[in-house]
Order: sequence, then structure tokens, then C-alpha cells
Amino acid sequence: MKKIVKSVSLALAGFLVLTGCSGEKASNDGDKKQYKIGISQFVEHPSLDAATDGFKKALEDAGLDVKYDFQNAQADMNNTQTIANNFVGDKVDLIFANATPSAVSALNATKDIPIVFTSVTDPVGAGLVESFDKPGDNITGTTDNHPDGTARTIHFMTDQVGVKKIGVIYNAGEQNSGVQVDAVKELAKGKGAEVVEATVSTSAEVKQAAESLIGRVDAFYIPTDNTVVSALESVISVANSKKIPLFVGELDSMKRGAVAASGFNYYDLGYQSGKMAASILKGEKKPSEIKVELPDSLKLVINKKAAREQGLEVKEEWEQEGGFYEGEE
Repeated sequence: MKKIVKSVSLALAGFLVLTGCSGEKASNDGDKKQYKIGISQFVEHPSLDAATDGFKKALEDAGLDVKYDFQNAQADMNNTQTIANNFVGDKVDLIFANATPSAVSALNATKDIPIVFTSVTDPVGAGLVESFDKPGDNITGTTDNHPDGTARTIHFMTDQVGVKKIGVIYNAGEQNSGVQVDAVKELAKGKGAEVVEATVSTSAEVKQAAESLIGRVDAFYIPTDNTVVSALESVISVANSKKIPLFVGELDSMKRGAVAASGFNYYDLGYQSGKMAASILKGEKKPSEIKVELPDSLKLVINKKAAREQGLEVKEEWEQEGGFYEGEE
């Protein structure tokens, strides 16, 4: 009888050891969970592309194993909603919405799946969050509208270049663009300058819009409008041929051939959003506990080569306003 009891005890002990090993293995596997993130990007252009790259890098640095489903809406508002609905159907772990239309559609599609946005100019006005300090239950992110950015560029245009009539090209259907244009009007008015508008609905209309402003403006200003920025080379060709200086709302477009911009690196902005996503996926914080963030840095950069091509004499004192672009001359 004692032998039987001893055998049972040994068998039970062995079972518990195996069970413990099994539990440890499951825990290790859990640490290596692969997350699925749906990326909805409104259109492909350097700024949004850089933000997506920065977002991915932050998750890589956080040590997370992520499978991405990247979808480009091709600047079509209807496509953003289809993409968002598909992500919900696929039960992704998180949605990264790059630009305002993508973020609005994502929030329309789900109130449960976490959403992290970037490249959004006015998250409150777009109805994405109640305030920067109080984001929604399942949404937070970063804004590309630094309160001082547009002002610094417009002041440079009027004070240093002497611009009196500013031609602004934008898509009136993009909520973020309307907010920026209103800000430009107010800033221009304060400097005794005037804004002349040209609106588009597709990227194919951008060059015609630029040409419509010839002879009516002293300079172009392009806000962070996704439709126009995706076809910026059309504006640059007009600016160069007609010697109309081109100013823009973010640094990536400046590098493509604009005279100056006051902005930040969209890669860094995307990285900020990626850190938020990592915190959410790790269970450290809920979206509602993460405040909407502004860009970490802001600077004015001047492209000397573009200035010369667009008929401006470069003044060395301009460097005191910010810095010169160190690209190819």
C-alpha cells in the first residue's frame, strides 16, 4: 500500500513539474505576441511617408513584433471609410491614421479598437477629441499644427521678402486646410497683406490653380494640404518659370523646391505617435490617458537654391531668422 501511495505522489509531482514548464512556455510565447496594426494613410507624399516610417521605428525600438496592413486612400475621402471598415472587420489590434480624413473615418468605424493619429491639424475641430488634455476613449495622437509655425513663415514673407499679396492653394474639402487658411488670413491682415485663394478638389487641378494666380500675387503659400502637397511639383514649375517665390507649411515640401518653411520633421512626429501606440499595445496606458501632443521641435529653414530660382536675392541676415537648407546647391 505504501508503494502505491509513493508511486502516486511521484506521478503527481511529475505532473506538477510538467504543468509548471508548460505555464512558463506559454508566458514566454505571450511576451512574443505579434500585433496587427492597420495603417490608413490618406495619400502618399514625403511628409506623410516620413510620419509612417517614424511610427514604425518607434514600435521597433519598443521591441514589439508587429504585422502591418498598409492602405493608401489615394486622397479619396470615400476610400478612407472603406479602409477603416475593413480594419474593423479584420479585428486589428490598433489603427494608425495618418492625416485628418483617415482619422475621422477610423473613429466613425470603431469606438473600441485603439486609434492613434498623426498629421492632423485640428483634432478638436475635426471632432476627433474633446480637447488635447481629454482625448476620446479609444483615440489620441499628434497634431502637425504648431501654434507658432505658420506665424513665423508668414512674418518672414511679409517682413523679410516684402510680400503684400499671398496666393494660397488648397482643397476646401480638407478640414485641416480650411483651419490653416483662416490662420493665414488673420496673420496676413495683421501685416497689411492680402490673401488670394485658389481651391482644388483633386491633385490634377493643382497646376491650373497655380497658373490662375499668376499676376495676382507676390508669392505662393501652400499649407499642409495633402491634395496640393502630393502634386507640389506642379506649383514649383510655375513658381520657377514665373519667378513667384513659393513658401510652404512643412519642411519636407521645402526640400522639394520651396523658398522657406517653418516646421518640424514629420518622421519625428510619427515617432511620437508610435511611442503612444507602443504604450497602448503593452497595456501601460489607455488612449484616454494619453494627451494629444504637439511637435517636439520647430525651426525656420530657407532653401537658397530655390530662392534664387524663384527670383529672390538671398540675404545672409536671413540666417538669423532660422537656418539655411544644407541640401544640394
